[in-house]
Amino acid sequence: MKITLWILQGLLALAFLAAGALKLAMPIADVNDALSWTADLPTALVRLIGLAEVLGAVGLILPAVTRIRPHLTVLAALGLALVMVGATVFHLIRGEYSAMPPTLILGALLAFVAWGRAVRVPITPRTDASSTASRASA
Repeated sequence: MKITLWILQGLLALAFLAAGALKLAMPIADVNDALSWTADLPTALVRLIGLAEVLGAVGLILPAVTRIRPHLTVLAALGLALVMVGATVFHLIRGEYSAMPPTLILGALLAFVAWGRAVRVPITPRTDASSTASRASA
């Protein structure tokens, strides 16, 4: 289960990093060409979605790898799952039914990672020896 979660975290992080970077770094006209739905949204919202995806991707990996506040990995997975719920509703309203399976699958995988890291295989936070010693003496 531990290996499965790491693989999922890595693959999901890569997917969201790529999707978010596209929305953040490319000129908006190119983003609109690549993703037609973005043309119907304000540029600021498209950029915000991209930022959320990039930050979520970082949050899936960095806290877990460093073991500094690893609970943030769970929050990143839940946050991205909420983004996918929003994407599913958005595409449903627009009648873009072919876009719904990927958002539902990504959302389910993110929920699985959140559950796995919160309940099944949580990552133990790093303990700092100096702060542990100072707390013990207090």
